[in-house]
Amino acid sequence: MKFTVEKNLLQSAVVTASRVSAVKSAVPALEGLLIEASGGNVKISGYDLKTGIITTVPADVISEGSIVLSARLFGDIIRKLPDNIVSFSADENLTSKIECGMSEFQILGTSSADYPDLPTVDYQKSLTLTEKNLKNMIAQTNFAVSDNESRPIHTGALFEAENGTLTIVAIDGFRLALRREQLSKSEPSPLSFVVPGTALSEVEKILADSDNPVSVMLGSKHIMFVISGTVLISRRLEGEFYNYKITLQHVEKYRLIADRRAVVDAVERVSLIISDKLKSPVRCTFDDGVLKLLSSTALGRASDECPVKGDGEGLEIGFNNRYLLEALKAAPADTIQFNISSGISQCTIVPADGSNNFLYMILPVRLKANEG
Repeated sequence: MKFTVEKNLLQSAVVTASRVSAVKSAVPALEGLLIEASGGNVKISGYDLKTGIITTVPADVISEGSIVLSARLFGDIIRKLPDNIVSFSADENLTSKIECGMSEFQILGTSSADYPDLPTVDYQKSLTLTEKNLKNMIAQTNFAVSDNESRPIHTGALFEAENGTLTIVAIDGFRLALRREQLSKSEPSPLSFVVPGTALSEVEKILADSDNPVSVMLGSKHIMFVISGTVLISRRLEGEFYNYKITLQHVEKYRLIADRRAVVDAVERVSLIISDKLKSPVRCTFDDGVLKLLSSTALGRASDECPVKGDGEGLEIGFNNRYLLEALKAAPADTIQFNISSGISQCTIVPADGSNNFLYMILPVRLKANEG
């Protein structure tokens, strides 16, 4: 096998595929990258038996072939090479030679026959949207994916496509995050599947802030994301996902409108005396035209205020400061609306303009009488 390729293209492909190569595995080949040269392309694959990434770069292929190289070592070598054309060759003894400028490396690889086959997706249905929209949707929901393995289905995010709209929902038992966007292309019949949160984190890193199309292809057991020259394949999660539509039917007693950035700043300020060791809820009091915030720990006491439109009649409700901040920071709107009924029921954050492109739900923390 022999080929030449631009260093920057090769480095980008190696970094992308290495994200899912196993750090330590009972199958040594999975700690490596599968490198295949054919036609006018070099294909680099990483796989950890759960998620696979295949990325393709154009190259001048002199002779075809394949080999598996250590992901860590090969990645380090390519990263340190000068910005020039990389010449790569591998002989029948699985010795690889990497040359670039005055630099030259020889490293031993393993046979591509030892590399497990990546899963194939038996195509059933698909949907298409822009890279920018999918990247934002994942970033604005994936933080609420559960890490509790006792309910595996909630360690992923629900994708639902219907009537030309994609809805992504994540829930961890304490909060819920929902985002909606229009699809560029979808099947006429509804789609519903759950993608592991770990796979979505990798998809988010691969996606660019562009209007280029992304195809999401659904198989019986796997999902495939096709992003420009990169393909990510993940297993589907099976089980019954939480019926989030119940949340959307809830009618709240109070509706208060606020500037999102002002609330974020206020919550961040009162959170300065809260730490992992000194935990305390943020006490929120929704009054007429004002939201009052208070926190108290062994470090001291902090309070702040920000204006709101509406009257919560002095309703007090406590929140985990991190959960509240993550929802506020994720909300893609400058002006938001808090929907609340009581100090012990859920609070939802929705767009103030009445649109339905996002919803964040947070369960309250019980407040002690002496915390005020």
